[in-house]
Amino acid sequence: MNPESTSDRRGHPAQLPKEHIDWVVHPITRFVKVEAAAGVVLLLSTLLALSLANSPLRESFNSLWHVSLGINIGTIAFERSLHGWINDAVMTLFFFLIALELKRELVLGELRNPRLAILSISAAIGGMLVPALVYLFFQYGELGQRGWGTVMATDTAFVIGCLALLGTRIPNGLRVFMLSLAVVDDIGAIIVVAVGYGSDINWVAIGFALLGFIIVKVMAFLGIRSMVLFFMVGALIWLAVDASGIHPTVTGVILGLMTPTRKWITDERLHTIMDSVVAYPPGDHWSGDTPDRKVLKTAEAAAREALSPVERLEMMLHPWVGFVVMPLFAFANAGIPFTGTNFISPLTMAVFLGFVLGKPLGIFAFSWLAVQMRIAVLPPNLNWRMILGGGLLAGIGFTMALFIANLAFSPEHIYGVKLGILSASVFSALLGYIVLRYFSVSTNNTDVKFSSCHAQDQHVSKS
Repeated sequence: MNPESTSDRRGHPAQLPKEHIDWVVHPITRFVKVEAAAGVVLLLSTLLALSLANSPLRESFNSLWHVSLGINIGTIAFERSLHGWINDAVMTLFFFLIALELKRELVLGELRNPRLAILSISAAIGGMLVPALVYLFFQYGELGQRGWGTVMATDTAFVIGCLALLGTRIPNGLRVFMLSLAVVDDIGAIIVVAVGYGSDINWVAIGFALLGFIIVKVMAFLGIRSMVLFFMVGALIWLAVDASGIHPTVTGVILGLMTPTRKWITDERLHTIMDSVVAYPPGDHWSGDTPDRKVLKTAEAAAREALSPVERLEMMLHPWVGFVVMPLFAFANAGIPFTGTNFISPLTMAVFLGFVLGKPLGIFAFSWLAVQMRIAVLPPNLNWRMILGGGLLAGIGFTMALFIANLAFSPEHIYGVKLGILSASVFSALLGYIVLRYFSVSTNNTDVKFSSCHAQDQHVSKS
C-alpha cells in the first residue's frame, strides 16, 4: 500500500503534520539524499578554495588556517591551528563513518559473501600497492620519497558521485564493488598514516587509550544506550591517542569497527510494542505519568533501537560528513596558488602517474589474479571492462591524498603535490566516466573477449 494514501479511522493521513518550514526543509532533504549531492558540494568547496588562493585575498585566506585555537588547563595545553583541528579532529568523524560502512558491509551487506569480499579487498590492496610502487619508481632516493602514501587512497565521495551520474547504465554490483574497495582503501590509508607518518610513541598515553577502548566495550556489554556517553568517552580516547604519537584519526577507525551491528529490539518485539500503543483509543489522556504515556515512551525507544547502532550512526553522520566535514576539509586544503607552481615537476608527475597509471593497473591486475586463483569471484553482472573503468575512477584520490600529503611533505613541496593530486583526480574522473559511459555498458550479448572469464566466474561460484 502507498504510505501517502493510508489514513486512520478519522480520515487523518498517516503522516506528520505539515509546517511552513517544510517548504524549505523538504527540498534540502531531497537534495541530501541524492548520491551525487555530496560530491557536488565537495567540488564547489574545492573550486572556492582554488579561487581564493589565486585571488587578491590569498594572504588573508592562507593566514586564516594558521589561527591558533585551544584551551589551557594549568600546565596542560590543548592547542592547534584551525587547519590542524580540521585535519586531526574533525576528520576523525570521516574515518569513524568509513569504519562503520566497512563493518556494515562485512556483517550485514554484500561482503558477507567471502569471495565477493576477497575481490574488493584484493582490488583495494592492488590499488594501494601498485600506485606506491609507481610513485617510488620516480621518487626513490629523491626528496619526495617519504610521500609514497599519498597516492594510495581513493576518494569515496567523488567516486560515488561519478557513478551516480552514470545512472542505470552501470549495474548496482559495480557501485557495491567500488564502495567496498574505497572503504577498504581508506582503512589501509589510515593504517599507513598511523605506521608511516606517526611520531615517537608515548606508551603511557597508549595505555590510557587502551583503557578507554576497554571502557567502551564494558559500556556496550552493560547495555548502556546513550550515544552522548559513548561520544564523551571517545573524545577522551582521542586525546590519549593524540598524545601517544599515533595520528588521532585512528581513534575513529577503531571505534567504528567496535560499534555493534546487533539490534537491541527485534522486529517481533517492535510490532508487539506498537500494537500496545494502538490499543489505546484516541483521546486527551496522553499526558502525565499514566500507563499509556509510558507505553508511548517505550514505543519511542523501541522504534529507535530497532536499528543497530551501526545503522543509526551511519544515518546520523552521513549528512554531517558529506556536507560539512569533507567540504570543510577541501576548503582548508585545496587552495593551491598556481603562480610559480611547476606543472611538470618530477614530484607532481610522480603523484599524477601514481594515481592515473598505478590505480587502474593495480585494481585490475589484483582482481584478475584473485579470480584466476579462485579465491574470489566476479559477480555475473560485472565484466572486466567495468572493473577497468572503476579502477580509472579510483584514481580520484582527493580527500585522503591531501590528508596524507600534509603529513608527508614540507611546505615548499606541498603545492606541487597538491597540483598532482588535483590534476590526477580530474583526469581520472573524466577518463573513468568515458570508459564506463561508452565502453563498459552491459548488453544482452556479452562481448566474446570476456565470455570465457564470465564462464569461469560462474564455474567458480558453483564450486
